[in-house]
Amino acid sequence: MRRLVLDTNVVVAGLLWHGSPRTLIDLAIAEQVELYASPVLLDELAHTLAYPKLALRLARYQTSADALTAHYRALVVLLSPTHTPHVVAADPDDDHVIACALAAQAHAIVTGDAHLLHLATDHGIPIVSPAAAINLVSS
Repeated sequence: MRRLVLDTNVVVAGLLWHGSPRTLIDLAIAEQVELYASPVLLDELAHTLAYPKLALRLARYQTSADALTAHYRALVVLLSPTHTPHVVAADPDDDHVIACALAAQAHAIVTGDAHLLHLATDHGIPIVSPAAAINLVSS
């Protein structure tokens, strides 16, 4: 089974919209992929889902930032990385995604973040878009 670490932007898109990010969430629900996260990534998710600009979308689904964070928490294997490499100088928060992927021995990091996508790979772990991750999972 493929082990993936989803960046927060992918998780938010998957929980609140349709498309490739949602497909990845659905694959985890169907136990066709394993998703990994860390406490830092879950905190970032909760913080992001609480942005005022997402309030209307949350209301549309009759849910809350806390409920969606708990839903995602139930889908993932929670890891506490012991080391956070300093890789993304332009956005140090992205280093936590890499740290989680290393701890998980992930098959891929899935993101829409240009800072990470620009790297293409780190420590041998491919950094891919959600659509590319779906292709990776189905191959």
